[in-house]
Amino acid sequence: MQITYTAAPAADLTGALVVLAAKGAPLVGAAAVTDNAGGGQLAKAIAAARFEGEAASVVELLAPAGTSASRLLVVGIGPAEKADAAVFEQVGGAIAARLLTSGETAATVVLDLNGAALPPDVAAARLAHGATLRAYRFDKYRTTMKPTQKPTLARLTIAGGDGGATHRDLAAIAAGMALTRDLVSEPANVIYPASFVERVEAAAPAGLAIEALGETEMRALGMGALLGVSQGSAREAKLLVMRWNGGGDEAPVVLVGKGVTFDTGGISLKQPAGMEDMKWDMGGAGAVAGALHALAARQAKVNVVGVCGLVENMPDGEAQRPGDVVTSMSGQTIEVINTDAEGRLVLCDALWWAQEQFKPSVIVDLATLTGAMIISLGHEHGGLFANDDGLAAQLTAAGEAVGDKLWRMPMGEAYDKLIDSPIADMKNVGPREGGSISAAQFLARFIKPGVKWAHLDIAGMVWAAKDGALWAKGATGYGVRLLEKFVADNFEAT
Repeated sequence: MQITYTAAPAADLTGALVVLAAKGAPLVGAAAVTDNAGGGQLAKAIAAARFEGEAASVVELLAPAGTSASRLLVVGIGPAEKADAAVFEQVGGAIAARLLTSGETAATVVLDLNGAALPPDVAAARLAHGATLRAYRFDKYRTTMKPTQKPTLARLTIAGGDGGATHRDLAAIAAGMALTRDLVSEPANVIYPASFVERVEAAAPAGLAIEALGETEMRALGMGALLGVSQGSAREAKLLVMRWNGGGDEAPVVLVGKGVTFDTGGISLKQPAGMEDMKWDMGGAGAVAGALHALAARQAKVNVVGVCGLVENMPDGEAQRPGDVVTSMSGQTIEVINTDAEGRLVLCDALWWAQEQFKPSVIVDLATLTGAMIISLGHEHGGLFANDDGLAAQLTAAGEAVGDKLWRMPMGEAYDKLIDSPIADMKNVGPREGGSISAAQFLARFIKPGVKWAHLDIAGMVWAAKDGALWAKGATGYGVRLLEKFVADNFEAT
């Protein structure tokens, strides 16, 4: 969808016209002018719909009187003084959701703020960003859609604000989000470790250095935990490394993603019902790839490294068995009690390698790690585990700012004891209770002293069963904006 900015709407505009209304306030600006031109038609429609101006609420009129537009939307912005970036993104999302398959090819939004918390230019860019994110579709394999189901909206004009530099940065973030959503949406016969690398490489902005280690290199490094997960698959495992050097000689922030491109559970086979969803068990790696893409595309003044452990977890005659003992790159041994607790085995070697290679002071991993996280937090928050209060606060604030919410979970010695093994240094699962916490405790055993570390369990967040304010049902892109905001606010040079 093409976004343009203009000082004022065209006198003879065609397509859809969108005006804004604040909660508890009379119609003003373009909304009032349009209502007067139509003989009060808009006010009557608002009253009939019991529209109160709540943020992102919509009233729609077809063939409205007094204007050349084919349809008219009035969209609420909530209380004007509280209309911040998140509100205008939601407004943009609501506009895109209503008009995307409406048959309209163009829409003009008249940005009358009247006391809103944002300057017009920033509000315009945020509205455009919300519309862009909500307009994302993954229709690649849908060949029999009816014309009324296909997207038609191709141009969005915003009158009254110039997005400028803000829009350019947000467009880079939207591109990273689109990459993540594509990776998460693709089926496992299309996205597997090698093709994941190829897809990221093909989309990489200038300056984003990409390399990948194969199984031969990982075996030489002693990554027995990661390779143990992969050994039942015909697809070769990969360790994807993305480097963005925009911050001089500073030590990089390291982001690590779990990339299980399909998870059958291995020998500890999952139930068949819903197993198709396990194509998105690489959502953590997808988020890391999208975040690195976004930071590089906007030329961020910071050094960041993204590391993704990419494997398939398949049942096979070569697959590891419950009870096997593997040796991780750190030298610690792991008794594999359950082969469906594979993500932590992938991450532990990726985390150790990243620390050995880049000597970071801060490392954050993202993973669709445990079903227990969904039981705990549903689909409203990702789980946050950290060994440093300041780092936890930074991540929580970043998530709150962009809508990728996090909830901090406890850790401690009592939980750590749950993964002690009678025959190895540790086992890969503890008891059922506290399952997400014992998984985090497992990862903590692979963090070197002095390294600030956070683990984000995003199992309930990367895929949505229903539409949201900024996504259609399917891949949400969760984690990309969170990571970008976290890096920008706390590490990027000003």
